[in-house]
Amino acid sequence: MKKADMLDWLKEGNVTIPAVLLTQYKEMRLNEQELALLLHVFYFSEKGNEFPTPTELAARMTISAFECTDLLRALIQRGFISISDGNSTDGIRYEKYSLEPLWEKLFDQFMLNRKQEKEMANQKEETDLYTAFEREFGRPLSPFECESLAMWMDDDHHDPIIIKAALREAVISGKLNFRYIDRILFEWKKNGIKTIEQAKSYGRKFRQHQSAQKTGKEEPKVSANPVPFYNWLEQ
Repeated sequence: MKKADMLDWLKEGNVTIPAVLLTQYKEMRLNEQELALLLHVFYFSEKGNEFPTPTELAARMTISAFECTDLLRALIQRGFISISDGNSTDGIRYEKYSLEPLWEKLFDQFMLNRKQEKEMANQKEETDLYTAFEREFGRPLSPFECESLAMWMDDDHHDPIIIKAALREAVISGKLNFRYIDRILFEWKKNGIKTIEQAKSYGRKFRQHQSAQKTGKEEPKVSANPVPFYNWLEQ
C-alpha cells in the first residue's frame, strides 16, 4: 500500500459505537438492515452531515432509496430516530436526525437485562438455600419454615449466603431448628455482620468466649465431639 493511500485510509477515521448496541439490538426488535441504517446515520452525523438523504444512505447499503425511505419512516414511528431542528453558525435553521431516542432505548434495554439477570441469580440463590436447608434437616420444609426463610430474605434483608452460614453454625452447635438460626441471624445483624468472613470471625470469637467461661467454672472434660459446643440462645 502506498503512503498516500495509507494516509487517505487513516483520514477516513473511526466510528465508535457502544458494543451493547451489537449485543442488544435483537432484544430491541431491530433487524440487520435497520441496524445498518442506524449505523450509517450515526456515521454521517459524525462526519458533519446530520440529515443525510435516503439516496445518500442507500448508496452505502444494499437497498434502494425507496426502501431506505420506508425504513427511516418505520424507525421514526417506532421511536428509534427523531427529527429535530438545528441552527447553523449563520443562523440558518435546518433539520437533523437525532439518535438520542436510540440511546435511551438501548440504556433501558441494558438495565432491563441487568435486572432480569439479577433476578435469575437471586432465584438460583434462593433455590440453593432451600435445598441446603432440606438437605441438613433431612426432609422437605414445612410451610411455616418456608415462610420463615422468605421473611429472613424479604423482611430482614439477610443475604442467602449469610443465612447459609447461620445454618452451618446451627449444625455445628447441634441446635438444628429455626428458632436457633433466627437467633443467630438476629445477633449477627445487631453486630453488623454482613459477610461470610465477618460471620466466621464472630463465630470463632463467640466460641472462644464460651469455652473460656466454661473453663473458669468447671474442670475441663474430655469431649467426644471435636467441635466446641456453643449456644447462641444463651448469649
